Amino acid sequence: MIHLAVLTIIYFLPTIIASHRGHNVGSLAVINFFVGWTGIGWLALMLWAVLSRPPYYGIPAQGDYRYGYWRRW
Repeated sequence: MIHLAVLTIIYFLPTIIASHRGHNVGSLAVINFFVGWTGIGWLALMLWAVLSRPPYYGIPAQGDYRYGYWRRW
């Protein structure tokens, strides 16, 4: 039973990584569900999740100028 849980986590690993990087994971989760079973589809989704830039949200730094006036949130 633990093998099934581990395989499910590995199968949805691109979606998990994308959600932790702050991406909109709706489309990536659907594509992962339908195309992730192929090796090429899973690898393409993993590259999409890891290599695409996460969105930046600018917030003013409160007197901390090590990162400039704006820093990533």
